[in-house]
Amino acid sequence: MSTEVNPIFSINRKTFEDVYHRYWEKVYAVCYNNIREVEVAKEMVQDIFKSLWERRDSLELENVGHYLIRSAKFKTFEYIRNKTTRQKIDEFNYQGCVNSSNCTEEQVLFNELKDNVDLLVDTLPCQCKRVYKMSREEGLTNREIAEKLVISERAVEYHITRAMTTLKEKLAIFNKK
Repeated sequence: MSTEVNPIFSINRKTFEDVYHRYWEKVYAVCYNNIREVEVAKEMVQDIFKSLWERRDSLELENVGHYLIRSAKFKTFEYIRNKTTRQKIDEFNYQGCVNSSNCTEEQVLFNELKDNVDLLVDTLPCQCKRVYKMSREEGLTNREIAEKLVISERAVEYHITRAMTTLKEKLAIFNKK
């Protein structure tokens, strides 16, 4: 009995296009069925294929379909984990408010602060804003951000520091109220 070894799948422009057209719908279905959000699922699919293209020289794939489906499952798990973490933080903040005698006032101040932070984040330079949101809202590590944006971890640290400095400076006014 001979053992057959599957050939390693190499990716060039043509094979990438073929793989994209062949598997896009399946990868999207996995993402959408797990999170039930159309735009987020589409963005995940694009991230998965972008990563495949960027890593094409270092990947040694025997079955690209299995790789893409596994990537989609991992991506949705990561999204759900981060979303759950954000919800727990919001619930914790709310519970702290419930135990307070100034609940309504604190909730109003909290919402006002959150709105101000969101507005200030939107005024950050594009790359700085993107890095900040990936770090603080999506919960990605500096390494994950660096890989996704194809920049150095040092650049990620710079953008986060720049964002935090800007936010602290501009929110100082809010703190004086």
